[in-house]
Amino acid sequence: MPSPKPPYAVCVLLLALDTATPAVTVALHDGTDVIASSSQVDARRHGELLLPSVDRVLAEAGLRLDAVTGVVVGIGPGPYTGLRVGLMTADTFGLALGVPVHGVCTLDGLAYAADIESGPFVVATDARRKEVYWARYADSRTRLTDPAVDRPADIADQVAGLPAVGAGALLYPDTFPDAHAPEHVSAAALAALAAERLAKGEELPAPRPLYLRRPDAQVPRNYKVVTPK
Repeated sequence: MPSPKPPYAVCVLLLALDTATPAVTVALHDGTDVIASSSQVDARRHGELLLPSVDRVLAEAGLRLDAVTGVVVGIGPGPYTGLRVGLMTADTFGLALGVPVHGVCTLDGLAYAADIESGPFVVATDARRKEVYWARYADSRTRLTDPAVDRPADIADQVAGLPAVGAGALLYPDTFPDAHAPEHVSAAALAALAAERLAKGEELPAPRPLYLRRPDAQVPRNYKVVTPK
């Protein structure tokens, strides 16, 4: 039997996903609105939760994966292990479907969803090791600085007096006393921002990771290699 037809025709369908924060988040955007989304917070289960989340939003929208015309992925900054799950999945979908894969800075997605009426403000996510990934914004669509990773105390002078968004800001109230939601990025915001920029003809970044530092897991020094004789 032929597959059932979706409830409506879609000319543009962006599949957005992000695993750069503890949130595993997926959304579908039809070029005008978000039509389905899913977010779960679990920093240790990105690989386990991502594909079922994709299936769930497709089912909610009544669409199949082959209806997707483009993939949007958060490129971080974020921890190595979680971030690569989303990027590798996005690349795989792009290759399998023959559609473009667009990168969007995860901090930009948080800024876009920020409940702050006017700038400037700061976005800060948890980078672990008592550090934050952060950037400064003029408004919800305009980033003023490149993403960076620092200890909160080391940037206190640069962010003094500014409202802040994100889990990193909520973790360090001494540096970010005026912290706001959202805590983690949502793929819905990421998709809406990407759709807006693409509609304006803007070129989005390549889907390559913003790690900003070396992975937490390291090969031990003086590692002894044993080879068969």
